[in-house]
Amino acid sequence: MYELIVDFWGKHSTVILDMGRRVLIAILIFVGGRLVIFLGSRIISKASTSKMKLDETIATILKMVLTYATVIICVIMILDDFGFNTTGLIAILGTAGVAIGFALQGTLTNIAFGIIILFLKPFRNGDFVEFGPNMGQVKKIGLFTTEFETIEGVYISATNGNIWNTPLKNHSRGHRRYVELSVRISAADSIDTAFKVVHEIIDEEKRFLPHPAPQVVVQSLSENAGANIILRAWVLAKFYIPVYEEQKQKIKVRMEAAGLTISSRLEAQQA
Repeated sequence: MYELIVDFWGKHSTVILDMGRRVLIAILIFVGGRLVIFLGSRIISKASTSKMKLDETIATILKMVLTYATVIICVIMILDDFGFNTTGLIAILGTAGVAIGFALQGTLTNIAFGIIILFLKPFRNGDFVEFGPNMGQVKKIGLFTTEFETIEGVYISATNGNIWNTPLKNHSRGHRRYVELSVRISAADSIDTAFKVVHEIIDEEKRFLPHPAPQVVVQSLSENAGANIILRAWVLAKFYIPVYEEQKQKIKVRMEAAGLTISSRLEAQQA
């Protein structure tokens, strides 16, 4: 048995040593690739939690690109070490990539716009935005689409390409919001009484900012249509919706309690 082993080693030692060397190099490449992925992922994770404040979605994309790129490079290096023709493999991968790129041209366009949105940050998760006929709170920014939820709780999913190519209003971007509430009283009602009611509401609402000070004006006056009373005030952006909803109802109730007749619906504007 010993003689057989010695004889086998004498005939095949070169091949065995060469194969062992190749396997060892493959193991080192594999371990090195895993180390690159691990260290790279840690660096990206720290960047997302440090002062750089790297977006979580961008961090996920970078980790995915790092992982796939490292795996492909390691596989090519291992195959090349074992004597495979990697030049042909690289050419095939390149051709396949071009073909996939043409087939998924629209999808890749949305991915490109998604990356642009994540880097330029025209809006973030939680922002209340308006684009085209749609209006809602941003729930999730993805590579292909962005998800929104309207005030009514309706789910909206829009492709990033459509969002980027549509004028967009971000109602959460500014520190403060301008609220304008309008109510029309009949021609027989007292404007002074209406002003008194509105000023009482202003004094009670602590979320109105003192500077610039709230204003109460008569926008229009007509014998037939009555008087259109306008309340203008600034609030912090986070208070805009609750203030508008509450004051819209309160003005109606207070006006009617004061004996005034509301002849048109309340309206609101913001800046």
